[in-house]
Amino acid sequence: MLRHTFCHIPGVGPTSEKRLWAAGVHHWDDVAHADLPGKRGQAIRDGLQASKTAMDAADPRYFAQHLPTREQWRMFADFKHTVAYLDIETTGLGNPDDYVTTIALYDGQTIRHYVRGENLGAFEHDASQYDLLVTYNGKSFDLPFLRKFMGVHLDPAHIDLMHVLRSLSYRGGLKSVEHQLGYGRPGMEDVDGFFAVVLWHAYRRTDDRRVLDTLLAYNIQDVLTLEVLMAFAYNRKLQATPFAHELALAEPPLAANPFQADQRIVRALRTGRQW
Repeated sequence: MLRHTFCHIPGVGPTSEKRLWAAGVHHWDDVAHADLPGKRGQAIRDGLQASKTAMDAADPRYFAQHLPTREQWRMFADFKHTVAYLDIETTGLGNPDDYVTTIALYDGQTIRHYVRGENLGAFEHDASQYDLLVTYNGKSFDLPFLRKFMGVHLDPAHIDLMHVLRSLSYRGGLKSVEHQLGYGRPGMEDVDGFFAVVLWHAYRRTDDRRVLDTLLAYNIQDVLTLEVLMAFAYNRKLQATPFAHELALAEPPLAANPFQADQRIVRALRTGRQW
């Protein structure tokens, strides 16, 4: 989709881009043969030269810096070979004594997880191998939290799927959007972000690995779902362009989660009993 994109060029907004498409300027290469006089035409040519340089360098950060937040979905198809889906769990929303408990990282093939007190230190190196991150509300929460409380400064391109889905009228948290789209979480219906904090403290208190596995099941399910929702959102956004049939992606099945929530532990923690 990026090679059909012009709204990242200064002075070209969504309306101007649609006019270009309507005039038959569907691809960057079409500009060479288009009648684009004056300063705007030169600005488009200059912007496309920078775009081609970034594309040749396989650098999505240029597009992340210039695309509107709700249009950053356009990077996905060109860079999905170097994407990682990211989600973190924490003890709170950012008070001075809060910290990261677990992290899930998934690239469409390999699922990685990180646990405080075990291997959190390996996360930054692993995440830096990817050029594009996909999160849900990661621009406001996950990445700032990682910077503030772990000193992790990630600098890849970033698609915050929350904003893309909001532009499609899907609002709420990730689990709410899943529900709106007909996806469920069998065995984890009663686990949410607040309960993830409860699970962590229960694990620290009991050292029961089943509690940690339940937390990891929830954390990892987020990144597995992000892969499915990213492809869904990409295809839905394409429908507003002339390229829906040409560029639509096959939507992947939901990958299997290597961890399972222990229902007995979830019920016990919900009712304040020992399992």
